Amino acid sequence: MIKEIKTYAASIEKEVIAIRRTIHANPELSFEEKETGKYIQKILKKYKIPFTTGWADHGVVATIEGIPNKKKHIALRADIDALPIQELNKVKYKSQKEGVMHACGHDVHSSSLLGTAIILNKMKTHFEGSVKCIFQPGEEKLPGGASILIKEGVLKNPEPKTILGQHVHPPLEVGKVGIRAGRFMASADEIYLQVIGKGGHAALPHECIDAVYVSSQIIIALQEIISRKKSPLVNAVLSFGKINSEGGATNILPGAVKIEGTLRCFDEKWRKRAHQLISTTARNIAKAHGAKCEVNIMKGYPSLHNDETYTQNVKNSMQEYLGKRNVIELPQRMTAEDFAWYSQEIPGCFYRLGTGNKSKGITSAVHTPTFNVDERCLKISTGLMAYLAIQSLSY
Repeated sequence: MIKEIKTYAASIEKEVIAIRRTIHANPELSFEEKETGKYIQKILKKYKIPFTTGWADHGVVATIEGIPNKKKHIALRADIDALPIQELNKVKYKSQKEGVMHACGHDVHSSSLLGTAIILNKMKTHFEGSVKCIFQPGEEKLPGGASILIKEGVLKNPEPKTILGQHVHPPLEVGKVGIRAGRFMASADEIYLQVIGKGGHAALPHECIDAVYVSSQIIIALQEIISRKKSPLVNAVLSFGKINSEGGATNILPGAVKIEGTLRCFDEKWRKRAHQLISTTARNIAKAHGAKCEVNIMKGYPSLHNDETYTQNVKNSMQEYLGKRNVIELPQRMTAEDFAWYSQEIPGCFYRLGTGNKSKGITSAVHTPTFNVDERCLKISTGLMAYLAIQSLSY
């Protein structure tokens, strides 16, 4: 079977690369993926693969029926949205949309899943049950397209027993994949603070309530929550990436300052406790200085847990397909993924696809304007996921 799948993957490699380049050149932001959804439908129609549309508005779910078996159903997922980044790559398929780019590899994910669907459609007599191929909008934006699709019933009629997802990983050379059982990726919450003071002349601070100074005290104090309130045995990160004043100049103290950040955790009890500490600490410090702090914590994706038993089975199948030396054990990551919503519902496995090539200078990280991949990864990803899908139906 492996030889046959690899032959199919090689036969559609050029087409999958072309699909990836079309999607890459025409990126759309989260929950705006109207044309991307239409293009995915076009490819599915070409191969007469049945699908449904309208999932979170622009999502597409294709179903491939093998030999009838009412008890065997699995799901495969790819995200389809892009990021608000201006691409700097000098390639023919460069983004045609100003300020929007597939800088996180979702063009690879979606084209790869299309290739996998094509292979599985050719091999319908080789497996029992059905495979749902989920082309999901809005991974990059809260509440995450996965949570919406689950509410809309994507894991019903039929109910998949397991779900697989993959993500590009530039640190891994093309030809390799990375995997980890158990806790893999962190939860992600967005922190929004607004410190309200009293503006005025910078040379007369005693007549003002300095929102900039108060903001600096709050930021420092909130970092101490992580270093002094959290057990050192618990993983968590609190970072602030944006601070803006409303007004202000070299000689003007602004009346308000806005601060934005992110909280990443693995432990749900600590996550809840951290929310309370952030709110209380920020408000109390502002109050102590005669200011006010408005706190808004947007709870985001949960931590991503790869089911231990299922992931071990997937790892074994990966080694069969790629060879043991090409399957790498990965460490935990503090980045987040809305695939975690699926893994909260059914056993899931989310793995990493090697896309880097140091010799060709393809090393840029995701979420950067120069991110790109060695497109040989597409032949590997399409065939591998097809094999994992068929094997998953037999676990």
